[in-house]
This record gives sequence, structure tokens and C-alpha cells, in this order.
Amino acid sequence: MKGMRAARVQTSHWASRGTSAFHPLNITTASAANSEIARRAFLRGMAEANAGRVRAGIEHVRQAIALDPQGEYRAQLAKLYTLVRQDGEAAATLRDAEEAPPSDALSRDTIGCVYARLGDHEAALPHFAEAVRLEPRNTGFRYNLAATLNFLGRADEAEAALEALLAVAPHHARAHYLLASLRKQDSAQNHIGRLKQVSARAQEPRDRLLLGYALAKELEDIGEPAQALETLCAANTEHRRRLDYDFSRDAAVFDAIEAAWPLAASTAKPPLDAPIFIIGMPRTGTTLVDRIISSHPEVESAGELQAMPLAVKSAAGTRSRVVLDPETVAQAARMDIGEIGTDYIKRASHHRRDPALRFTDKFPGNFLYAGFIAHALPNARIVCLRRNPMDTVLSNFRNLFAVSSRYYDYSYDLLDIAAYHVRFDRLMSVWRERLPGLILEIRYEDLVADQERETRRLLDHCGLAWSEGCLDFHSNSAPVSTPSAAQVRRPIYRDSVARWKQHADVLEPVRRFFEEAGIALD
Repeated sequence: MKGMRAARVQTSHWASRGTSAFHPLNITTASAANSEIARRAFLRGMAEANAGRVRAGIEHVRQAIALDPQGEYRAQLAKLYTLVRQDGEAAATLRDAEEAPPSDALSRDTIGCVYARLGDHEAALPHFAEAVRLEPRNTGFRYNLAATLNFLGRADEAEAALEALLAVAPHHARAHYLLASLRKQDSAQNHIGRLKQVSARAQEPRDRLLLGYALAKELEDIGEPAQALETLCAANTEHRRRLDYDFSRDAAVFDAIEAAWPLAASTAKPPLDAPIFIIGMPRTGTTLVDRIISSHPEVESAGELQAMPLAVKSAAGTRSRVVLDPETVAQAARMDIGEIGTDYIKRASHHRRDPALRFTDKFPGNFLYAGFIAHALPNARIVCLRRNPMDTVLSNFRNLFAVSSRYYDYSYDLLDIAAYHVRFDRLMSVWRERLPGLILEIRYEDLVADQERETRRLLDHCGLAWSEGCLDFHSNSAPVSTPSAAQVRRPIYRDSVARWKQHADVLEPVRRFFEEAGIALD
């Protein structure tokens, strides 16, 4: 989402009606006065939000809308609601804004960003397109349009949109990175030469990181795996040096989770809803399983939700700036777990399309919350993806997650990822012991080898009847807003199985680390 800006004053013009001409200028003057008061309230709200006082900013913007309900104010209010995780209020504000959409490009882009934040990429698309039409040289607007086209599976259009962006801004690193991910490149058609030229001139560290990932991906595509990993190692090493990260930070969270049980008894009645949670280390097949299950006629995908982490954080009431830390775990474990379930369902509802269907939540990191899920939502089903540990480490290292998210700080160093995987594996053993039968563990390699057998296991565990449509998951037209967007739009393939063996020499320290930790590698 883009930065705040001052609102333009939009005064209303009232027409007099026949003989009702009693002091018509007083009406116009009052309208103009209201617009000016609204403008001041809006600007104050934006100033409060920019200073970090978002809730105070919301109140001022709401006052502005009460006096002058223009689309620009509503667009910014919807954005502010998402900043404080009030997705329901954001969605309602967007519905109001659609009645009289704003005429300026920034507001249209803002509306698109809020829709995207809520997971409704279809609704976001026309707003991004209009923003680009109004301000064709704005690269941020063009990027948002291209990203949304990609989420919707319209890769050719996304490619054209990105090339149009690069014609305006040839060094736009995010555009180069997204363009590389749209399809598998080949020796006849790729962007490697251009990427090398742009990378050589990149000044910003973040640009070098993005371009490094893009170049590594395309080198891998054309059959240069060694050069690809060398490029990736250089980019990640530079970025890792700038991070204030130590694995002990994540280890402390794992320790707190393992120490938090048993949970306090629940007095509130937990919801009867039966969501399906798809968990695991990132890049282990969670998106693939989500597409398979959500291709069932009785299921829809709600995407990667933050609803459970936020429900737990809200219950804990901790003031830390991160969503999950040891204090939050300890506090939440003493709260009424049933209320956490109710809060989760409320938050998740804003990302659903058909309340009559069951839904999947494929945030992989919910493996940290499996205990809360089991108690807060007793009818929920949980599926955990497992993948060869060496491939898991390599795949996490090769994927650029949200750079600004501290959750993924472990992913820029091979041994950091290995250490994280060891604790993930240990925690899954804890859940296996304390939540017997609740979590179905699926091996990615087994799913690739025998899709129908593993799909039957998945559906049976989730309490779903067999559906042939689940085998044709690649025909599912629902948007995908994860790094696997391109892969899950084609049938299952074996390209990623045992990929680590191509880089056995580089990954030898990881293999030894796992061996010493007692992690089986087959």
C-alpha cells in the first residue's frame, strides 16, 4: 500500500428546487464549511496514523466521512482498519466506497491494496487497472496490477504489464523478480543478460537481494544449478550480514510452546466450525495440498490467514511488537481457549466467500499453534506436510519470503534453516504425543509418487467424501498469492524431489548437522 497524502477538497454543489430558494447561499456555505471541517479531520487522522497512533487516526477519518462521505476518505479508512487487523470493518468500508469510487489514482490503488490484503484479488484488479490508467507512469501502481494478474493466473497479461513497467523504470528490482517467477525460463527465452546488467548497477541492498534471487531462479531454469546456487549464496550472505538475528530467538519460542501444556480449562463453548489447517515448514507442498482439498465441492480456500496468530495474540494481551514470543505463548495458554476459537472464526470469516462451505487455512506457521487449534476448535482437522529435510532446507533457502517479516529471518542461512527444521521436527513429535490422531502427516514425496492414494488419505482425514475433482487441482481457477502460484497451475511433477543432491557438496555441512541431531534424511 502506498503512503498517505493530503486530500483534495471536494465541495458539494446543492441545487435549489423551484421556490425553495430560501437563503440558497447559506446551504452552499454550510456544505463548503462541512467539507473544510472534513478535510481538516481527515488530514489530522492521517497525521495521527503516520505517527503510529492508528486507532486515533481512524476516529478522525470517520468524523471526516460523516461530514463528507467521499471515496478518498473511505479508501484510506479501509487501509487504516487493516493496519489494526479489523478486516471486517475494512471490508464494510470498501463496500461503501464502491458506491461512489474515488476519481484519483492513489485512492483507487489503495482500495485495490485493501482488497488484496483481504484476499479478494478479483475485486482488487479493476481498481489497480484504473489507477494505472489515471497515472500510467506510476511504477507502484503498475507493479500492483501485474502482481494481481499473476495471482489470478493470467501470466501472459502479468508479463506484458511488467514489461510495460520496465519500459518506464528499467531498474525496478521487484518487477524483475516477479517477471522471473512467472514461468520456467529456457535457453532460448530468458532475461539472464538483462538481469546481470541491472544487478551490476544496483545500489540498494534490497534491490541486489531481489535481483540475485531472480537471476538464480533463471539460471536454475536453464540448467545451470551450480551457478544458480553460487548467485543465491552471495545474495543471501550479504543480506544475512545486515540482519540482527540469532537462532536463539526462535529457539526461545519453541521452548515456550513446549512448556505451555496442559492448557487452562475452557469455560467458553468453543465453535463447532470445522476448518482444515494445512501446516508445515514453508515450501514443503502446503499450497499443493491446499489446492487439492479446496478443489473439493464442499471446500473453499481462505488462503494463508493470520487469524490464529492474531487471535492468540489478542487473548494474551501482550504489548510486544511481534505476534509470537515466549510471553505471548505463556499468557495465551492461561486464557479461555474457547474464546480464542470464537475470535479465530470471526477473523477468518472476512476471507471466506461462501459460509456454507468448509474452508482451508494454509498458513504453514500454524504448526506453532497446533495445540491452541486442537483445544479452541475441536472439530478442526490438521494436515502437516513433511518433506525430505535436505530438500526443505534448500527450498527455504531458494525462496525469498516477505523480506520485512522477522518470522523468516532464519531463511537466509543454510544452517539457520537446518536448526529451525530440527526444532520443527521436535515440536511435531510433541504434537504427535499430546494430540494423537488429530494431525495427519503427509510426505510430499509420497504425494508426488501416488497422488490418488494420498488424496484419499487427505479427504478421509478431513471427513470429506471422494471427489475426482481433487485430482484435477491444477484446473482450479481460484487465485494463488504464494510463491507456488505458477507450480500449482500444472499437474504434479517430480522436478523438486531430491533436488538437494545436485548441491550435495555445498549442503554437506547441513547433512552433518542433521546427522548429529538424529534427523533421518530418507
